Amino acid sequence: MFIVSLLLVVASGLTHAVWSLFTKSSQNKSVFLWSIMMVATIGLLPYLIRELWLNPLSLKAYGFLLLSACLQSIYSMLLARTYNMGDLSQVYPIMRGTSTLLIPIGSVLFLRETLTLYGWIGLLCMLIGFIWLSGIFARKQTTTGTVKPFLMALCVGVCTTCYVFVDRINLQHVSAISLLEVTNIGFVAALTPIVLRSKQIRVEWKLNAKIILLGTILNPGSYLLFLFAMKFAPVAHISPVREIGTVFATILGIVVLREKQGTLRIICSILILIGILIISFFG
Repeated sequence: MFIVSLLLVVASGLTHAVWSLFTKSSQNKSVFLWSIMMVATIGLLPYLIRELWLNPLSLKAYGFLLLSACLQSIYSMLLARTYNMGDLSQVYPIMRGTSTLLIPIGSVLFLRETLTLYGWIGLLCMLIGFIWLSGIFARKQTTTGTVKPFLMALCVGVCTTCYVFVDRINLQHVSAISLLEVTNIGFVAALTPIVLRSKQIRVEWKLNAKIILLGTILNPGSYLLFLFAMKFAPVAHISPVREIGTVFATILGIVVLREKQGTLRIICSILILIGILIISFFG
């Protein structure tokens, strides 16, 4: 079953990269994200209600579901702002690699744990990739235009780290589909006021209706594949593999969106992926 989980996770990384490309190429990021999540949210709501009606949870379990929805709310707002600020090939590897970078650093600094030699090598690979992607060594000296997207992407990564751990707990109480719906509700709830104020729903659908409909499948489908994979294998073993999406997204940003610094960013994304895999399996 581990091979099945591995294939599910690679597919999850690819689909995540593709819908992220769609988001970056949309006109209004908040409206686009809200639209693709709203369709799935409405469609899965009866399933969630039925499951909770037939299998009532403890107060503690409901609390963890609420926490998951809140984390998704924060994630949705950070994600929309990050894609407004930075290139896909810059921010995506940072968003996806932050958790693997922060966990070992925190363990060494605060929990008195140690890394193997391979662990330090992996950490170094990630740090080099992050630093170069931040743009601080660009010919033009550090500016808000290069550093701010980097910092926002770091925030998204921290939020992702939190909700993955919470969702792992939630899977002990609800099905993957119901958990997906809970996260969808949190995602949509946070963006709804922003979307309504923008008055851009009709414009975005007129420009990107087909892509939005495709995104409604790829977006929840990506995380659903990952949730199913966690049913068959330990999260510590499969979560790092999902970050192969960093390379997919970087290539898509450079080839499809024609973003600059292509060679450098591909090298950085590969370094980050190598660092993730080394830390996860040998660190």
